[in-house]
Amino acid sequence: MQGICMTFPGVKALDHACLTLRKGEIRALMGENGAGKSTLIKCLTGVNKFEAGEIYLDGFDKPIVNKDTMDAQNKGIATVYQEVNLCPNLSVAENLYIGREPLTKIGTVNRKAMNRRAEELMKELELDVDVTRNLEDYSLALQQMIAIARAVDMDSKVLILDEPTSSLDDREVEKLFVMMRRLKAKGVGIIFVTHFLEQVYAVCDAITVLRNGQLVGEYDIADLPRVKLVAAMMGKDFDDLASIKKEGSGDKRKEPLVIEAKGMSHAGTIKPFDLEIHKGEVIGLTGLLGSGRSELARVIYGADRNQTGTLKVKGKEVKIKNPIDAMNLGMGLLPDDRKAEGIIGDLSVRENIILALQAKAGIMKRIPMAKQIEIADKYIDLLQIKTASRETLIKQLSGGNQQKVILARWLATDPDFLILDEPTRGIDIGTKTEIQKLVLKLADEGKSLIFISSEIEEMLRTCNRMAVLRDGAKVGEIEERDMNQMNVMKAIAGGDSNE
Repeated sequence: MQGICMTFPGVKALDHACLTLRKGEIRALMGENGAGKSTLIKCLTGVNKFEAGEIYLDGFDKPIVNKDTMDAQNKGIATVYQEVNLCPNLSVAENLYIGREPLTKIGTVNRKAMNRRAEELMKELELDVDVTRNLEDYSLALQQMIAIARAVDMDSKVLILDEPTSSLDDREVEKLFVMMRRLKAKGVGIIFVTHFLEQVYAVCDAITVLRNGQLVGEYDIADLPRVKLVAAMMGKDFDDLASIKKEGSGDKRKEPLVIEAKGMSHAGTIKPFDLEIHKGEVIGLTGLLGSGRSELARVIYGADRNQTGTLKVKGKEVKIKNPIDAMNLGMGLLPDDRKAEGIIGDLSVRENIILALQAKAGIMKRIPMAKQIEIADKYIDLLQIKTASRETLIKQLSGGNQQKVILARWLATDPDFLILDEPTRGIDIGTKTEIQKLVLKLADEGKSLIFISSEIEEMLRTCNRMAVLRDGAKVGEIEERDMNQMNVMKAIAGGDSNE
């Protein structure tokens, strides 16, 4: 793929992006959220119509353009998505041959032949599966393998695996890697889209890095140490990493413990972790997208129920069954997806601000309108929320002002402990600075915070300590005295900086 350009309304999604894949090669396609990975894949598979650039495929004399996914499939390009898009209520054999079933002489489906072919395919790929049983009888991992087997049976030259490991455990991931290596040996070229660094270095031969819709570079795995891969994805010139260490803000470890998590986990998203947060302390959670930052916060808050471990709030062991329990314990969570989990678009600014307070009070104790107006006006003024009036629908506000409204919602509950998940994503520099100042002000007032951000600089400015996450596990902590760009990058990358 050369010079691929693609524009969505108001956004240049791909700007002369490139991707090279060789026969019998496993190539990782890497980049942070919004880098253009999915858009590039969709241009290749005929989902997106791109405006400029060319795609060359072995066996074709001139550049190809796929009209749709079936056209791509017929040319030998198959895709297996993160969500298995097969039919759980059909048998394994029916899923493998759906749309291309072997027929009898009278035009009916030849089930005997279909089952026999399916058994041969499973045997060839060393999968222990009864092809006559329904797909839903098997684990998600096996369903993923069956989706790949279907792609393989179509004589694919190119296999695209889009985040195939995000819901698999370590043992299942290793089985998938065995299968990928087997396909590689047969000459299949594999594009592996993932955000798990360990997996890239375990199975890939080469890496393509995208950032802001542009190609950063194409590298052999041996030429790109982990820490340089992180730098390439995050847009840092590695030799020029500035140290932006803020002045020490006193040792918060002497303050009382507010949160004490021990061995907490949630199956499939976050492995057992320990975390302590003291009064007035800002703890940063750092790691690449998909490392488990949000998942760790959600387990503490009770948005995802923990399967193991214990949680103490102010020294007392608690069981949080749902977010209202967390709110009653003085917690608040500003989610990273404000559109889906934060704002209620068809309610006014006032209604959005008093939402959490009303939930705490209960449905029978309606907050008087005069009080609602007082609270809304107080926070519109305090956070400088730009809105025509308190009755303006929140969906009519800019992203940054919507974010301020959600912040106001939690501040109105006067929480002791606040989780801010990507509070400054997608908002202007001025508002970012205001939110960072507010975080420091809240900490000075004795509130404890978890601060999650993809921007290392803003975490260095706001956090007392940083917990490092990688592949769903908390792998370490960085003390304030050691917090600088270089150390954070190395910790995120894992291993020696030369690995």
